[in-house]
Amino acid sequence: MQNQLINYLESFTPIDEKDKLYIEEVFERRFFKEGDYLLYPNHICRELFFVCKGVSRITVLKEKGNTVTNFFFKENQFCTILKSFTHQTEAIEGIQAACDLEVLSISREKLLLLHKTLPYIGKIIDQIIQQAVLDKVELRNSYLGLDSTSRYQLFLKQQPEVAKLVSLNSIASYLGITQQSLSRIRKNIH
Repeated sequence: MQNQLINYLESFTPIDEKDKLYIEEVFERRFFKEGDYLLYPNHICRELFFVCKGVSRITVLKEKGNTVTNFFFKENQFCTILKSFTHQTEAIEGIQAACDLEVLSISREKLLLLHKTLPYIGKIIDQIIQQAVLDKVELRNSYLGLDSTSRYQLFLKQQPEVAKLVSLNSIASYLGITQQSLSRIRKNIH
């Protein structure tokens, strides 16, 4: 799995063998079952995750006690609660495995050390995360003003690999519709 991360990073810049070994040392392989939390809500995010297999989701608990999906992270994406991770403040969001999940994780301390030891890799990771934030906003904004059926059809077009792996309930909460409505929509368009 470390090779997956290194291959991904090498799509931005060549990495020599010594640096590859260092990257493999600072990232730790972890496995989560569907429903497991990588980060519980109301905790400080102390890790950055790279999704190797599966999908993670950012969740938030709403006032009626139901958990809502704010975003999905799929293979070859970094996942964290950026504000909490950067400022070491409590996050209202959680990170949960939306299906069985394999990740590589790095603690904030090790990431800061990576920045000092391999500044070019730290810079690339920062650029990837910044671009991901912009992409996340653009993706979420693409659903604005659409009816439920159009949102689901756009979701299938934009995130087909996520649609195959996560539960209908997670998709419905992400799209802001009930699971029953999504079931009806699926029957009508398939």
